[in-house]
Amino acid sequence: MPVKRRATLVAYLFLLPALGLLAVFTFYPVIYGTVLSLFEYDIINPPRYVGLQQFRRLLGDRYFWIAIANSAKYILVVPVIQLGSILLAVLVNRRLRGIGAFRAAYYIPVITSWPVVGIMWTWMYDQQGVVNWILRSLDLISRPVSWLSHPTIALYAVMFVTMWKGLGWYMVIYLAGLQSIPAEYEEAAMLDGASRSRIFWRITVPLLRPYVLLASLISTMAAVKVFEEIYVMTRGGPFFSTYTMFMYIFDEAFQELNMGYAAALAVVLAAVILVFSVVNFRVFRSGGLEWY
Repeated sequence: MPVKRRATLVAYLFLLPALGLLAVFTFYPVIYGTVLSLFEYDIINPPRYVGLQQFRRLLGDRYFWIAIANSAKYILVVPVIQLGSILLAVLVNRRLRGIGAFRAAYYIPVITSWPVVGIMWTWMYDQQGVVNWILRSLDLISRPVSWLSHPTIALYAVMFVTMWKGLGWYMVIYLAGLQSIPAEYEEAAMLDGASRSRIFWRITVPLLRPYVLLASLISTMAAVKVFEEIYVMTRGGPFFSTYTMFMYIFDEAFQELNMGYAAALAVVLAAVILVFSVVNFRVFRSGGLEWY
């Protein structure tokens, strides 16, 4: 056997376990879920083919529109968390005493599980909790705020927790990006008289675009399919104000046993994620130095 063909065969053999896992845990569920969306199935009775009826039902489903609107609002965390992570990465990229401890402090929320984070923030958001105590001490509010039980505030209160927990994760991605940028670029720009803000926007940010693409993709997908924090902190309430697409899929599949309808919801959610992924690739696909 030629050497090139043997090397290719060995490479595919190494990939085989990973491809097998992908096929079982990713490709098969996606195909099965798509097929299931064409059936009415409640686990107890055999599946019954209904064609596109489940998708037509979505158009007149009030809870579907509530869930998709809340999921769309949740995407607002993406630009905020990305900008905050970049600024934080620039801050911790400096060689200062104790910077390692500072980085570790920001990474602790990332490795803390969602149930622990959700319970902790539920206590902190309580009327007698730390958040209200701090705001009242600073005279920013006159009376305690019902953060998780007020319909117009609850979603944004949960979104803040998502940002707080994810900041350290994206900071690590951007920190790796910053440390891959040669120091010569910044030094040359400084010699040419460019200001620090101009260096940041013309050199640092364009060279970070591949990392921005990665982080934006991950955070957009996480925002669209948010579930754990909602489930632990509000269960979709009050009055469906935090009811997102994943919560609706969970309820339809495991509370109502409407597996076919839940699969149709999941297909729509996958299509939305695909659209946002294409937009991210379009916006951040190119990078490189810009004129300063």
